[in-house]
Order: sequence, then C-alpha cells, then structure tokens
Amino acid sequence: MGDPLYSEGIGIAVVLITLVKVLITFAILLIATMFMVWFERKIISDMQYRIGPNRAGPWGLLQTLADGIKAFFKEDLLPTRADKIVFRLAPVISATTAFLSFAIIPLGGDFFGGGTGSVTVFGHETYLQLADPPIGVLFFLAMSALGVYGIMLAGWASGSKYPLLGSVRASAQIVSYEAALGLSLAAVLLVTRAVSTHGIVAAQTGDGFGTLRNWNVLTVGIVPFVIFLIAGTAELNRPPFDLVEAEQELVGGFHTEYSSIRFALFYLAEFMNTVTMSALIVTLFFGGPAGLFDIPGIPNWLEGVVWFLAKVFVFLYLFVWFRGTLPRLRYDQLMNLGWKRLIPAALLWLMVLGAIRVGQSSGLSSGGWALLIAIMVVSVVVAVGLLSLSLNAAERNHRADEAYH
Repeated sequence: MGDPLYSEGIGIAVVLITLVKVLITFAILLIATMFMVWFERKIISDMQYRIGPNRAGPWGLLQTLADGIKAFFKEDLLPTRADKIVFRLAPVISATTAFLSFAIIPLGGDFFGGGTGSVTVFGHETYLQLADPPIGVLFFLAMSALGVYGIMLAGWASGSKYPLLGSVRASAQIVSYEAALGLSLAAVLLVTRAVSTHGIVAAQTGDGFGTLRNWNVLTVGIVPFVIFLIAGTAELNRPPFDLVEAEQELVGGFHTEYSSIRFALFYLAEFMNTVTMSALIVTLFFGGPAGLFDIPGIPNWLEGVVWFLAKVFVFLYLFVWFRGTLPRLRYDQLMNLGWKRLIPAALLWLMVLGAIRVGQSSGLSSGGWALLIAIMVVSVVVAVGLLSLSLNAAERNHRADEAYH
C-alpha cells in the first residue's frame, strides 16, 4: 500500500504538498493539545464544583496560550551540576517523539461504503495523514520507546538524586506496560492482517451501521481494547498511574530541575501523547475516520474528519474522567497489574485469536469450532485461576513476612 502521492515519483508539487501536510498536522496537534489542557482543567473543575479557567478569552479558552507565553518568558534555570547538552536535549526528544507518533494517524478521508480514504489535492491523490509507512503502528511503538530516553536523560542530566529517582521510576513503568500494549496491538494486526494505520482503518470499513460489525473492538473480542486502554493510560503517566510525578515522594519527578520553556516542552509532550493515544485507540479499534452514516450537507472527505474528531473527543473525556475519579495506585500495585495481570491476559487472548485464525484457515466444521472454543475457554479459565491462586498465595506470604518483621 502506501500513500498514492508518491506512487508516480517525487516532484516539486509533491514536495510542496508534503510540506503543507507537515504544517497542517503540526498545527492540528498543537491546537488539539492546547484544547486538551483547557478541556481537562474545565471538566475537572466542573466535577469539583469549581469554575476553572474563565479569564483569558471566552470561557477561558485562551488560558493555555497565556500560560505558554508566560512559561516562554520565565527564567531558564540550569543546575550547576547538570550535563548541559543532555539537559537541554531531553525535552526536545520528548516533544519530537510525541509529534512523530501523531504523524501516522489518518485524520479523515472518504471511507464510507468501502472507500479508499484518499482525496485529490492539486491534481494529486493522497491520504489525509502525514505519513503511511509500511511499518505502520510499529513506528508508533518505536517512537514510544524513544520517548523513554527523553525522560531518563532528563533525570540523569539534572545532576540531582530526586530527578534521577523519578526518571528511573518513570522508565520502569513505561517499559513494563509496553509489553502489554504491544501484545494487545498484535491482536489487532492478527485480525486485520494489516500493519499500516490506513490499512487497519480500511479493514474496518463497511456500509452504514454494518460498519459496527467490522470494528476491531468487536472482532478482537473487546479484551485487547481494554488492555490497550489500561496500558496506554500507564504509558501516558496519567492517573491512576501518575507515579512519575508523585510529588509527595519525588518532589516533582524527573523534571524537578526544569523551568521555563524546557518544562513547557515536557508538559506539552505529555498532553500531545494523550491526544495521540486517543487518536490511535480510535484508529485501531473504532474505525478511525470511517463513519456509521452519511452526514448531509458536507463532503465525504470532511465527513471522515468529523467522525474522527467525535470519536477522539470521547476518549479525551474518558482520560479526564479517569483523572477526576480514580485514586493513585501504589508502585507495587502498578507493577503487579502490568506484569502479573495485563501481560498474561494479553498473551492468552492473543493465543486464542491465533487458534481461531488457524481454525478458519483449516476449514473446521461447526463441531470442530465448538470443541476448539471450549478447549480454549477452559484453558484460559484454568490458567487465570492458577495464576490468581499463586499471586494470592505470594501476597499472603509477603504480608505474613511483613507482620513477622
């Protein structure tokens, strides 16, 4: 597959269209990030019977812009014992990987009724996404892994023990949940038989409300979606997994020594990643820009943008809802959930989906299907039961040891 813009070679027009797509994508992500900061503050204030931002602009919409301008002109502090080059480079790494992760997201297009999702711009056919690399979502995993370097280097280069402890904790958390995230993502790749994000969206298209049957949230059996949502929340360092910024334990986490625009870059990267994760969940499990019905009065390509924004808005609200309602986990609970619950569950479900695919390719009869499903269900139940018993026994022994000492 791949973006048809580059199918006939690269000329001046293709380069100009690509540059315009870069600028538009960056502007969309920046505006969405600013909106997300305002949206979270406003929703949380409503949940807590407060007013929230209401001074800068109508309904406080310009508050984020005002905060960014203020951060830009604040004094840029540089610790005496810091590694100056790495200290300055770390926030740039975090912000850059956050932007690159968003580059593979399809933002719109005509997918209704099995459309290809392409649009024509100045006589050239292209997709409404910055890039559609053959490696697709694997590119997102690569950027997520590189983003850890920004956090780790920030803590190490600060020349202080507290940021170093915060960066070690953050890195361990992100690396731990990447395994569950990757396994749940593998379930989507197995079902759709596509790696590129555009191909994954195209595999979920249909006609009208029949599109619902093709959404991966149903075809993979819901479980990978739930695991991906939980692991993604932990990857974002958002509540209830915000152990990275446990102020009562680590002052301010890995960015304790940062100020001015460098701190703002970390702050921006965190909310950029929230927008990107919401967009990726929509792309992987809910059909991306593919809509359920035609919206009268607007072009089909713009209709895809509307559907995409509506779906992303739901998950942005969900992340804010998590923050406003769920208490923070202890660090041992966070690690137990990732390593002892999510990874085994994701691996078992991936095995179930793989067995179903093997059965489909082998042409099993209805009786064979029933036997295969029964064996898989019993295996999963037994495995989960044994795992729970062993974990409960280990936890009881740990508590007994603590009580003894």
